[in-house]
Amino acid sequence: MKILKSTFVLLFAAVLAMGSFAQKAAVSSLYQGIEFQMPVVKEPVIPKNSVSITDFGAKSGGQELCTKAFADAIDAASKKGGGRVVIPRGTWLTGPITLKSNIELYSEIGALIIFSNNKDLYPLVETNFEGFNTFRCMSPVNGRNLENIAITGHGVFDGTGEAWRAVKKEKLTEGQWKKLIASGGIIHENGKTWYPSQQFRDGEKQAEMNVPRSLKTKAEFEKIRDFLRPVMVSLISCKKVLFDGPTFQNSPAWCIHPLMCEDFTFRNMTIRNPWFSQNGDGIDIESCKNSVIHDSSFDVGDDAICIKSGKDKDGRDRKKPNENLIVKNCTVFHGHGGVTVGSEMSSGVKNLHVSNCTFIGTDVGLRFKSNRGRGGVVENIYISNIEMINIPTQAISFNLFYSGRSASEDLEAGADGTVAKLLPVSEETPQFKNIFIKNVNCKGALLGIQLQGLPEMNLENVELENIRMEADYGLTCADASGVKIKNLTLITKKMPVADFKNSKDVVVDGLITQSDVFPLIQVSGPATANTVFKNLGLTNPEKQLVLGKEVPKNAVQLVK
Repeated sequence: MKILKSTFVLLFAAVLAMGSFAQKAAVSSLYQGIEFQMPVVKEPVIPKNSVSITDFGAKSGGQELCTKAFADAIDAASKKGGGRVVIPRGTWLTGPITLKSNIELYSEIGALIIFSNNKDLYPLVETNFEGFNTFRCMSPVNGRNLENIAITGHGVFDGTGEAWRAVKKEKLTEGQWKKLIASGGIIHENGKTWYPSQQFRDGEKQAEMNVPRSLKTKAEFEKIRDFLRPVMVSLISCKKVLFDGPTFQNSPAWCIHPLMCEDFTFRNMTIRNPWFSQNGDGIDIESCKNSVIHDSSFDVGDDAICIKSGKDKDGRDRKKPNENLIVKNCTVFHGHGGVTVGSEMSSGVKNLHVSNCTFIGTDVGLRFKSNRGRGGVVENIYISNIEMINIPTQAISFNLFYSGRSASEDLEAGADGTVAKLLPVSEETPQFKNIFIKNVNCKGALLGIQLQGLPEMNLENVELENIRMEADYGLTCADASGVKIKNLTLITKKMPVADFKNSKDVVVDGLITQSDVFPLIQVSGPATANTVFKNLGLTNPEKQLVLGKEVPKNAVQLVK
């Protein structure tokens, strides 16, 4: 008997050791191939205490409000020094859940947490949204100035976003539209948009990108409270944060919003929003330091994985870039962008690694966007091993003339997003530089690659290597300098395959396309300089390489 017991102890120890080894191997793999000095992200250490929300009166079924039970359970665990708050299998209706330090919110398999549609439960709080300091309704899950917090398990958190969002008629079937109208709310004068309330409509009329900039006092914001949709999860200035396992869906606005957090881990997560949901982003990681996002999936109504750092003066005054971020092994289905930087990036973004991600039907694959007035520097961006299919607009897009619309909406409006006028450089001028993209495949897009800088501040030092695209249009490059392209395959329906305008210090080494394309490359713009094309395999250079009359003499070289 003693021998058996001893054997069991040894086996159990071996299993624990194997688990520890596997965990260490996974962590090691996550940090392999990172091109910048990336600290290992610290995860929270949660005390072993455990309580259940049912111990504090929570009742399943989705009929009775469990807000107090959640609060009491978190408070009880906190008083013990921290611990796990368990959400058992069942349907739990609740108002906002406010986290505390050293707390793990753990949902069991079969747990469904539904946030109440009673907006009186969500008071106005000072926060930040769309990069601006402002007032919004309290987030369904929230925490500020915390340390050691985790949201783990296997449950589903539903933000009841339909109670908060406006909806355009064109986004729904006839039956869905009729059902929505019957639920209450009001209809726009043109009959094309449904609003949850008149208060919402009043707020929209005076908002700039969803933020009413003319309002100053809390009392003024109270008059349009219905319009002030919260992000589903708001964590501000927190340290050692872990998301691992659950599904978050149907958020009122952005789904997950870590703001000015440090040591942030996000893995094994599923994020879902209706494809028509306004501002239905997946995760907006803003002005955070030392973060990892990996092995997660997104199917959302706006940008999926979005990197931000504040907007315009509010963002510049913050002086907190989004710094040291790894994104690996993620899948994005519907969304305005698979991985997006901007457009609120006024404190800057630096040291970003993205690899081994797949975008399926995403509006834009890799999306970098900003505009004059933002300021900020985006630099040291490393992207590799990306697969894309059925991209409705651009597979890779750098656009410094972001309109505020989705790429599809730009197409519908007939806007190309470019302005030729040169302006003085100031603190409001955004800068994108040191960007390296390699090993990318895309099967099906409207435009393979868009590189659009500013005349006064070019995209700078962009390297593309081993890229293969099948798209209607190939590559457009305007107002960019220091562009190096190697081993580029563009199979297109429209000509020219590659179009360069006012770009300088450009080297294209190897461009493969379908045979006998006329023209293959077009170069235009008086600012063109020091542009070299080699290993193109041209059969008729005079017809395949077309130079505009305004291109300076000797600005373009063709090397066989």
